[in-house]
Amino acid sequence: MRKGMIELSLPHLRGLASSWHAVSGWRSTLANAAWAAGPPLLFGLRLWASVCLALYIAFWLQLDNASWAGTSAALVCQPLLGASLRKGWFRMIGTLVGAAGIVMLTACFPQSRVGFLVGLALWGAACALVATLLRNFASYAAALAGYTAAIIASDELGAVGGANGEAFTLAITRVSEIWIGIVCAGIVLAGTDFGAAPRRLAALLAGLSAEIASRFGAALTLAESALSDMQPVRRELVRQVIALDSVIDQAIGESSRLHYHSQVLQTAMGGLFEALAGWSAVVWRLARLPDDKARQEADAVLNSVPLELRSAPPQGGATSWVADPVGMRRMCDAAVLRLIASPAGTPSLRLLTDQTARLLTGLSDVFDGLALLVADPARHQNLHRARLHVPDWLPALVNAGRALVTIVAVEVFWIITAWPNGALAITFAAISVIIFAPKADVAYAAAMSFMVGVGLAAVCAAIVAFAGLPNVETFAGFSIVMGLFLVPAGALMAQPWQPTMFAALAGNFVPLLAPANQTSYDTVQFYNAALAIVLGCGAAALSFRLLPPLSPAEQSERLLALTLRDLRRLATAAIHWRRDDWDNRMYGRLAALPDQAEPLQRAQLLAALSVGTEIIRLRHMAPQLGLDCELDSVLKALAQGNSVAATAGLTVLDQRLASLGRGNLHTSRVQQERGRVLAICDALAQHRSYFDAGASV
Repeated sequence: MRKGMIELSLPHLRGLASSWHAVSGWRSTLANAAWAAGPPLLFGLRLWASVCLALYIAFWLQLDNASWAGTSAALVCQPLLGASLRKGWFRMIGTLVGAAGIVMLTACFPQSRVGFLVGLALWGAACALVATLLRNFASYAAALAGYTAAIIASDELGAVGGANGEAFTLAITRVSEIWIGIVCAGIVLAGTDFGAAPRRLAALLAGLSAEIASRFGAALTLAESALSDMQPVRRELVRQVIALDSVIDQAIGESSRLHYHSQVLQTAMGGLFEALAGWSAVVWRLARLPDDKARQEADAVLNSVPLELRSAPPQGGATSWVADPVGMRRMCDAAVLRLIASPAGTPSLRLLTDQTARLLTGLSDVFDGLALLVADPARHQNLHRARLHVPDWLPALVNAGRALVTIVAVEVFWIITAWPNGALAITFAAISVIIFAPKADVAYAAAMSFMVGVGLAAVCAAIVAFAGLPNVETFAGFSIVMGLFLVPAGALMAQPWQPTMFAALAGNFVPLLAPANQTSYDTVQFYNAALAIVLGCGAAALSFRLLPPLSPAEQSERLLALTLRDLRRLATAAIHWRRDDWDNRMYGRLAALPDQAEPLQRAQLLAALSVGTEIIRLRHMAPQLGLDCELDSVLKALAQGNSVAATAGLTVLDQRLASLGRGNLHTSRVQQERGRVLAICDALAQHRSYFDAGASV
């Protein structure tokens, strides 16, 4: 009997165990979902608190249009603290510049509506041009200067058009409202988020530099057949270095000391490009040598490079580079001195040692950046400010022309239709066409997502305005109703799917709702304003379809052509650049390459960087060695796109250098110049089709 009871209970126990495992699985899934939803919900709460604080202060100060304070707080809020603070600072600057611009425009055309409207369109076009030329949040400041002028102009023009002479008062009021929103968002975000951008940047710098160093060490120990296998890895690393630019900007936003020493971080990014260029030159040389000679010369270089710098770090081992960047920098500097001082019996060995020293010098700059991020920055001196180099003017000119045409078209539509809300349509057309201009090939998709987000915000604002707010009488109740929308909108904005649409949803809810001390529930006015905003955004989206930006392929081809043009001008001495100027110009071109660019195109730009650097160095030494004529003939062939003749001329130049080196007191210097000649030959052989391209821009 007892045995039967046990037998009968076993299936029941198995069922209970299965049910328990199912319940545990569901609990684990729900726990993971809750954990993943935590940061977005927390950001939604921060967004809500920022907007409510800004509106409360604006109401308390009895400002005319308090909604712009709440709108600015919503627009400044970003899921990353550094991005929010950096965006806030640049929004302040852009707002001030835009307000000054509209005041001057009003002073120039006090009685001319046509002149004022044309001037407004030209101002928007100029801001779109500058926004395309600049990067990251500096670009945002330029865009903001354009549409801040449109915001103030919409208040000044009213329903019938024509400046009413109140530009200065309106400018002060709008700037005050916008700055209140920025400050409130900054207080809430800085008080609730400690930020992690410097740590994230340090981890990225350490990871990239450790991978470059370890892969380079592996390249010195691999056979010739395996050297080409690293080519895709090296080109992918170029893309990852380019992506550091936005992370650097976010890190600067979280720390005033990083802002003061920001050039150190930019130099670290350039150091990674230099390291990759040195690695490429070493690999090209080893691939062209016989196996036994390549092994012998690679071993000679390996003996001068510390094991810590060339061995592959264990999983997560890059953290050791973060722990002692100053010590790693000293190790790099010592290795560079050893490589420079080491005797080189052949030009190829001299090339290998010099390019390895170039790689380690680049890593030394990276360790400077790491020391700034994780250690006391007192040892860092503020370097000279980098000059702005424009990679390509054409995308900026296209964006400026599109902004001009779009704003003028909406202005003409307003004049013809005499639409009372036409000024508001001009404002949002200017906002979309200027702010999305730098996004290049994704500008149309971003503008469409923005328009959809604005439409959803209009629906939500209508529900809140006519169903929620009439039932509350206190600011606390008003804040709760706002939170029912802003918290989930902020949470959606913080997730990776359709961020532009949800940012538009969160950012445009407040101006559509237009809360004020004396709330108005005029449905006709609300729907007219909402229609004007949506149509203005739609006009901007249509402009990106009718006047599309350059495609990524076109941008990449132009950047390569412009680089080749500059290289040929450098070869013909049509323009004289110092090495720093050339390097910064090439770094700008590399950073401007679209993410969709071919890996080969990144490698070609990196090769052009190396060839230009070697040309500048050879030009400096040729007069001292009496080799001006030989070098000029080589560079003339290079400028004509004839790499075969240039290579032949380089061979003759190498022979002359070899004859000078016999019994010369400056044999080491001559060997160094021969190494540079070989470096140019290797680059020409590796990318012959690029350097021989006949078209120039």
